[in-house]
Amino acid sequence: MSLPHSVSRRTFLKSAGAAALAAPFFAKNLHAQAPSRVLRHASFGTAGMAASDIEALTSNPLVKLVAVADVDLTRAAKLKEKFPDIKIYQDWRQLLDKEQKNIDSVNVTVPDHMHAPIAMSAMQLGKHCYCQKPLAHDIYETRMLTNYAREKKLVTQMGIQIHSYKVYRQAVAIVQSGVIGKVKEVHTWSSKKWSDVGAPPERKDPVPEGLNWNLWLGTAVERPFVSGYYHPGNWRKRLDFGTGTFGDMGCHIFDPVFEALALTAPLSLRSEGPAPDKWNWAINANIHYVFPGTRFTEGNTVNVTWYDGDARPPKEISALIDGPAAGDVTSFDDSGKARKRKQDPDNQGSIIIGTAGVLHVPHVSTPKLYPVEKFKDYKLPQPEQGDHWGIFSNACLNGGKLPGANFDYSGPLTESVILGSVAVRYPQATLNWNAANLQFDNEKSANQYVRRTYRKGWEVAGL
Repeated sequence: MSLPHSVSRRTFLKSAGAAALAAPFFAKNLHAQAPSRVLRHASFGTAGMAASDIEALTSNPLVKLVAVADVDLTRAAKLKEKFPDIKIYQDWRQLLDKEQKNIDSVNVTVPDHMHAPIAMSAMQLGKHCYCQKPLAHDIYETRMLTNYAREKKLVTQMGIQIHSYKVYRQAVAIVQSGVIGKVKEVHTWSSKKWSDVGAPPERKDPVPEGLNWNLWLGTAVERPFVSGYYHPGNWRKRLDFGTGTFGDMGCHIFDPVFEALALTAPLSLRSEGPAPDKWNWAINANIHYVFPGTRFTEGNTVNVTWYDGDARPPKEISALIDGPAAGDVTSFDDSGKARKRKQDPDNQGSIIIGTAGVLHVPHVSTPKLYPVEKFKDYKLPQPEQGDHWGIFSNACLNGGKLPGANFDYSGPLTESVILGSVAVRYPQATLNWNAANLQFDNEKSANQYVRRTYRKGWEVAGL
């Protein structure tokens, strides 16, 4: 499907999506055929976490990086030193158009607001997809990605790499073993502060050489470039581009809780923290979720509370892990390399309270059981340390079992997390969530935040 200069990018997006939905050519002829010797891969994003994803994925000798797309060509150019044969594009749509027959898989490692458009467009061309967390910026987008990947039987993985690490697997195994009894409640938190206050600066700065600001904005409403305010790092604080601390770190820290308890969609949620302003996410979130009970919980429902910034669980909850000093424990960096550090229970993690004990799950360190005296002789389970990226690429190459953070798992996880982005807009109000219908039943105005409107010309079929 070559793209003449007279055909707009908008036409390409619509036609590519329509073709994929109307006829199964792409899925039948591209996604299902695992490459016999090499996985031809493309990356959307080239710097920061994208560079880490590229390095991790291509550490597999059977993965070949064929092409990359980055709205900032100065960042993309650096990859040429390591991958001299790659093709570089500034417009992700051009990459998909020109390279669709030359690639088998992609990673989407760009700001949150562009996850869904790029991932959906790639999957509609039959490409296996590794997408960074959160899976999408909005709840509706997340559901559509999940459904499409399942329908087309694509190999998918969300970039919550700790999901595959030994320490999170240990936490899941401990809870599901029943050693702490049935779970009564959970408190989970992050000290990060992806938040801000006040309107953007009233100025228009020159766009740096190599950056296409229109492409960076993508689906978002047009606005002037302001140096240091959006690109490359602070977009996580902005309502239109990021998802705040809970969207960023919630997908990590909720993960072992979500898996260990076999949680589904929450029944309701309530924010006790501050609301965002017109432009930015607020600091110090305090979001109470009520989930349906499972075989691992004490009752018909279970409460999970999220805190970020300076907010923390109540003192009586924190006191449950005030036992002897944990000392040096094994932890892991983002690449999976082991390191030693002093455990910091006040930084990021979860407290899972059971009828027979308490589990502290630091992010990212060995889980610890309380009271210490009761569990002093308990032998921690010893699952293997997993290679999150390797699991994805091997599944693309060899088929078989889907990765553990495939969209069927990470989609519902992301939906639950970013429901917080709606709850914080309604402080002190309980929102009843109807997951089947993707709507809030008792606060109709909240439904405007389930699905956003894309900028004209940036529509994507299926979203």
